[in-house]
Formats: sequence, C-alpha cells, structure tokens
Amino acid sequence: MTDIICGVDVSKRWLDAHVAPSAAAGRFSNDAAGIDELGGFCRRHGVQLVAMEASGGYERTAFLLLWEAGIPCGMTNPRSVRRYAEAMGTLEKTDRLDAAVIARFAIAKGLKPTSPPTPIQQRLKALVVRLRQVTDDLTVNKQRRSSTIDAEMVVSLDEVIGVLKRQARALEGEIASLIDDDPLWSHLDAALRTTKGVANRTVARLFAELPEIGIYSNKAVVKLAGLAPLANDSGARTGQRHIRGGRAGIRSILFLIADIVRRFDPSLADFHRRLTAAGKKKMVIRIALARKLLVRLNAKAREARACYVPAT
Repeated sequence: MTDIICGVDVSKRWLDAHVAPSAAAGRFSNDAAGIDELGGFCRRHGVQLVAMEASGGYERTAFLLLWEAGIPCGMTNPRSVRRYAEAMGTLEKTDRLDAAVIARFAIAKGLKPTSPPTPIQQRLKALVVRLRQVTDDLTVNKQRRSSTIDAEMVVSLDEVIGVLKRQARALEGEIASLIDDDPLWSHLDAALRTTKGVANRTVARLFAELPEIGIYSNKAVVKLAGLAPLANDSGARTGQRHIRGGRAGIRSILFLIADIVRRFDPSLADFHRRLTAAGKKKMVIRIALARKLLVRLNAKAREARACYVPAT
C-alpha cells in the first residue's frame, strides 16, 4: 500500500505540491530546475508516489523527469478529482487546495503508478499528432481552394497545399520507418493489417494512443477507448446505457475505420444490417461496430504478442 503521496496541481508556470498525510506543501516552477527541486522535496518527505492530473500536456515534462529521477508518478482524471472534492465538501478552488485534494483522492482511490512511455513511444505519438494536424490543415485549405475564385488566392492556396502534402508524406514515411524498425511493432502491424480496411495510419494511431492493445482484456480495452456502455440502474429501474469518458482520439478513428471494414467483412456487414433492421439509432450502430472492431483487433494483437519471439 502507498502511504505517502504527493499531490501536484499543474499549471503552465507552476507545480503546487502537497504531501499527505504530513500536509507539507511547496510551489515549484514548471521547468527542469523547478522539477528537480520538486524531486528533492519528495525525497525529503519520503514520498512513495506523485499524483498529478492530465493538464493538457503541461504535466508531461514533470511526469517524465520525476520518473527519470526514480520517483514513481500516477495520473488522475481531472473530472474525477473535482467530483471527489465536491463530494468531500471542498467547493473552494485554488492551486494549493487542488494539490491537497489530488493527494487525498489518490489515497482514497489507491492510485497506482502510471508507467512512463518509452522514448520510441513518445516519438511515435509526436509524429502521429503532427500528421493529424497536417491532415486537418490540408482538409481546411482544400475546402478554401474549392470555394476561391480569385486567381492570386488560388496560387497561394496551391502553394500551401503543396507544402502540407509534402509534410504529410514525410511524416508518413517517418512513422512507417519507426514501426518497421521496431520488431514487436512490425510484428503487431502485420497482424492488425490482416483485417482488410485497417491501413497504416490506423495502426500508427493505435500504437500511439492505445499502447495497451493486446495486453489488456477486451473489456478493459473497450473501456479505455470509451466504447463501453455504462450501467445506469437503480432498484427496479433499468436505465439506458451510454458511453462516457475514454480516449476520444482513438474512438473517433475507430468510428471511421469500422465503417470501412464492414464493406469488406461479411460478418461485420451482417451485424450492421441486423442493428439497422432492429431500428437502432445511427450513433448506437456506429458505437457497436467500433466496439466489435476493437475487440477483434485486440484479440489479434494478443495472439501476435503471445507468439512473438524477440530476436536474441
């Protein structure tokens, strides 16, 4: 059991820390020097786990550097922490108070360390994020190009589109090389792409945003992606179940890919027809298809991991 936890409230400039149960507190700058001071603060107080919220990326450097310094860190969901605070009667909100709430929440939840991503995992995620940004920009500029009649503006937009296309091709090449150069990823890539309609971009997104694929159970992976219908029952009432939470990025790509895969997969196409014939709403069908596809991909990844033999 982890007895001494340091809750850290993260902002762009500051890291506010609170150790439970001693109530020791401190404020540190959110940069390498401040994080080093925070590490020393944690060691002096015998901290066994640092708990912090996902804060739009501002927590990333502290998370990685603390792990490098040998201090385990665990990530929490900001919404869960806020609801816990309200349930405990803490309605005020300051950085220092939030750090204390995070520490108490981590103790109550029995928070476990969140394993840090490997350097290659970080690199892949950065490439995938940038490729998605470039693709989105490309779509926007193509739309502008199609609605523009001014000759000079057309030339300008064509230049931008050309640059974005070159960047997209370069990023795709880097991603492919990164996956090919890693024996396990290359092995998993081959297994996942046996599903017709699952292309290289989809596999890259899975590796970057759902590295647990093939490791966790089907139920756990579906919940991570936010595709699990959550119970809403009370007494004799059986409420309607909805999905909530999870990783929106991977969920959105699964919605798109499941619709493509069903065109080639008879069983998935038949599943789609049965749901449609039963009068299910379009969104319910999209969720069900994405969930079924993810379960299949998770099973393929699990089998691939089981038979993978690392090179010696």
